[in-house]
Amino acid sequence: MGIALHEMPQATGEAAGSRRFTRRDFLAGAAAISTGLILDAGMIARHDLDISQHTLAIRNLPQAFHGFRILQISDIHLESFTEHYFLDLAIYHINRIAPDLVVHTGDLTTSLSAAPNFSRRAAAHCAELLQGIRCPQRYSILGNHDTNIGSPLVIDALNASAFPTLYNSHVPIERNGERIWLCGVDDPGTSNPILDLAIPRNPDGPVILLCHPPDFADEVMRHPRSPLIDVMLAGHSHGGQVCLPFVGPLILPPMGSKYVSGFFRFRQMQLYVSRGVGTTGLPFRLNCPPELTVFTLQPA
Repeated sequence: MGIALHEMPQATGEAAGSRRFTRRDFLAGAAAISTGLILDAGMIARHDLDISQHTLAIRNLPQAFHGFRILQISDIHLESFTEHYFLDLAIYHINRIAPDLVVHTGDLTTSLSAAPNFSRRAAAHCAELLQGIRCPQRYSILGNHDTNIGSPLVIDALNASAFPTLYNSHVPIERNGERIWLCGVDDPGTSNPILDLAIPRNPDGPVILLCHPPDFADEVMRHPRSPLIDVMLAGHSHGGQVCLPFVGPLILPPMGSKYVSGFFRFRQMQLYVSRGVGTTGLPFRLNCPPELTVFTLQPA
């Protein structure tokens, strides 16, 4: 038997689809969205490793270095908060890429004043893990956390891992009788960078400078030998870690707030700022994935 219309139960206002959106509903929704963003930034985005590929056009590049590939890894911060497996993943990708030269631009781990022994052990362990990189040509510089932990300790650990440290010094990279010059300065924010020692006086090839904080580029350009420098590679900023639309990067360190991420041009010198592998302060990344950077050299 059918039900007569007058016998049908009448829907209440709330059940009829016009339920009022309350302040409690708004707060619950906002909390759910915030929780989702935090989980994504902390668990997913922080491990979404980006392999950035770029061409570096360099003036007077020797023929032997056309197509030469340099891989930059920076700001590992092992164990605070970078896990061993994530560094292992980065090393796997480096070996798969098989670059001609690997450069590390500082900060093996995080300097924790409340736990100095932890920081020293983490730095030594990070250097040990870097032995897994199979590229025969590899060099490092020190970052601010490395110098705070102790420059001699970090340098010894890197040297023991066949990852020589360029400490206000330079070295020729040779190929088929031709060369480029790789230079490195001590960390400008915490120690004593000496550009007179880092930059060769009369280089017979292009010059690439490694410097941890990118904002030191302004000081580099004031140096008398700055016209000799073709490329500066830096890290330190982590790209800001958390980058919000219409707001930009939120977490920027001293000497890493002006040139935050990517390419910048200073007359003849190109600056590239890596977002790095790890994080500091908070284990979050948002719209700012960690990166390994591959540069392919070509003549300008």
